Amino acid sequence: MVRAKRKKPKKPKKPNRYERLIEKVFLEHYQSGATTVPFERQELIDTADQLGINVVKNIGDILYSFRNRSELPRAIQERAPRNQTWAIMPAGRAKYRFFAVNENAFVPKEGYSETKVPDATPGIIAMNRLGDEQALLAILRYNRLIDIFSGVTCYSLQNHLRTYVADIGQLETDEVYVGVDRRGAHYVFPIQAKGRGSQKLNIVQLVQDFAMCKDKFPSLICRPIGAQFMEDDLIALLEFEETRKGIAVVDERHYRFVPWEAMTEADLEDYARRADVIR
Repeated sequence: MVRAKRKKPKKPKKPNRYERLIEKVFLEHYQSGATTVPFERQELIDTADQLGINVVKNIGDILYSFRNRSELPRAIQERAPRNQTWAIMPAGRAKYRFFAVNENAFVPKEGYSETKVPDATPGIIAMNRLGDEQALLAILRYNRLIDIFSGVTCYSLQNHLRTYVADIGQLETDEVYVGVDRRGAHYVFPIQAKGRGSQKLNIVQLVQDFAMCKDKFPSLICRPIGAQFMEDDLIALLEFEETRKGIAVVDERHYRFVPWEAMTEADLEDYARRADVIR
């Protein structure tokens, strides 16, 4: 009888330089039970010097990495309040904080019904798009998808809005729409666009969008929207709101872009029934 070879236990993964750095900064400030842990940009530079890590030119990439690509070290994660996780938030010029949140990122859910939309994107735009994010913003714009999703007549105000907000610092929103509904109410829609793969709608960007609306458009109703490619011709839109428990998804819909001839009588009948329910 041949005995199966025992698999050697995997060696614990050694923390990389970013993980060593962010963990040391966190632990120097953390106090038991804390829900916020402040630190400054200069501390990252000083701590990197102590650890013999050369990151002076990559400080921004360290923070971006833990927001969008990598998980925080276990020593940080296990100190989060129960059923929460940590997000790294801006807190002013060259200032940051670890902040306890319910969700660090939002991902479109599978299994939602799809709505077919005749694709009105000009062919020359589709041929020359430079990346997922810019392509997505163009598709939203040319197909009036923010209008369709929100039920509000919308207009693109500015692409890649960069501004400064007190207690947060400089921030950027992929695109900002303003709109008006049939009752005359005015809205502002900050849009965050994400491509496919590992990109996620980040809680930090949503916190910044709500703060930007309050600071720059205080008289408008703020309705942040996240947009993400699920497939080449399938887009998910998520709308967010602030609740007592934090930022949450209030609506999610999926739109499939098709040539006009792909719209069938059966599709139109289905959508007519949806309209009856909505009324």
